[in-house]
Amino acid sequence: MQKKLLSGLFWLLLANLLVKPLWLLGIEVGVQNAVGNEAYGFYFAVFNLSYIFNILLDLGVTNFNTRNIARHPQLIGKHLSGILGIKLCLLGLYVVVTFTVGALLGYGSQEFRLLAWLCVAQALNSLILYLRSNFEGLLLFKWDSLFSVLDRVLMIVICGCLLWGPRLSVFDFHFTVFHFVYAQVAAYTLTALLALVVIGRKTHLRRIRWDRRFFLVILKKSAPFALLVLLMASYNRLDPILLRRLATDADAGIYAGAFRLLDALTMVCYLVSVPLLPVFSRLCREDNGGELTGTLRLVFWPLMLFAVGSAVACSLLAEPLMQLFYHEGYAPYVPVFRVLIFGLVPIGITYIFGTLLTAGGRLRQLNLLATATLAINIAANLLLIPRLGAVGSAWAALTAQTFMAVAQLLLAVRIYHLPAAAFLPLNPRNIYSILSLLIDTNHKE
Repeated sequence: MQKKLLSGLFWLLLANLLVKPLWLLGIEVGVQNAVGNEAYGFYFAVFNLSYIFNILLDLGVTNFNTRNIARHPQLIGKHLSGILGIKLCLLGLYVVVTFTVGALLGYGSQEFRLLAWLCVAQALNSLILYLRSNFEGLLLFKWDSLFSVLDRVLMIVICGCLLWGPRLSVFDFHFTVFHFVYAQVAAYTLTALLALVVIGRKTHLRRIRWDRRFFLVILKKSAPFALLVLLMASYNRLDPILLRRLATDADAGIYAGAFRLLDALTMVCYLVSVPLLPVFSRLCREDNGGELTGTLRLVFWPLMLFAVGSAVACSLLAEPLMQLFYHEGYAPYVPVFRVLIFGLVPIGITYIFGTLLTAGGRLRQLNLLATATLAINIAANLLLIPRLGAVGSAWAALTAQTFMAVAQLLLAVRIYHLPAAAFLPLNPRNIYSILSLLIDTNHKE
């Protein structure tokens, strides 16, 4: 199982580390520099509203499916055709709720226009994530790696042409945030179609079916996953929405710019968790405590060394990094970035132990912790934003993330009786074992 995990991590990290930094630090930075802080803050706040409620497109089905297919791979054909029908129905619910909240927030025509396109993008992205969950559940990590970056590769090509192509032509073209969203929709559409073709051939999918009983059973089983994702998305993405309401669009734009490098580094933590969910699910099903501890040792300290090292280095180099991205107007980003970047450490802990608790079916405890974390985040933002602006929102985010990480770690230690050895740093013998496993796995494949 550890060989499968290392192989999955290798291909997933390789693909994403080649593509995602170029997207986040090249295209997204280029877009923000092209449209300005105010316009990008407008986009980022509306985007986060569409992101928070995208759980309604899924209702926890993707996480449930990854865990369930990893445990019962023979069910994939039946579940695929039925769940695709469910997702079509959930799209209507998502649009109604998202637009209702937008109306309550006082959105105007431009905001609703942007929100409509972002809803389309979120729907397509949700479909891609669900299709990928089937590859993950079957431990087909190479296919999962391909479709984890294909949409971003297409976006890089499209946005690159829109941002820099006009400079090489005689046409007068003004890039806006709407062009940015159009590029996302186009890339997601093509990726979703290709993923559907591949998974359809592997599972002999013939048609999408609607079964009311199946619909209710799946939603009942996935509801705790849905609540958890909604709560976690809320406390992770609420900050710019509150900033825009309690401060200005420019503050939200500064927060978005400072958040970008953290978002890029967080991708590494997320990618580690992707193969962990099916692996932990099988280990919890087999009640293999020894291999569970070994798997935790395999990922915990390497990820913590990455998170702590990156956070400290980025904090020390905050000024030149922000100047590199945002040129003359970099100064407002620096104090916000210095606070936000340390969130990488609790985020890394959450991606490991939150994944373990999810795989073990500890959804009730996780939802209680996420509810408390959301309350802490909202209270801290309401207290700090009027006084400190974007810096205050950064402190609120770091406080909430730290609470969630520590609580999940302690809960996992108590439930699974994890020994202290699970958290000891890796020695040279451990490193040699990891490299041997990785080389042996890739040689066999």
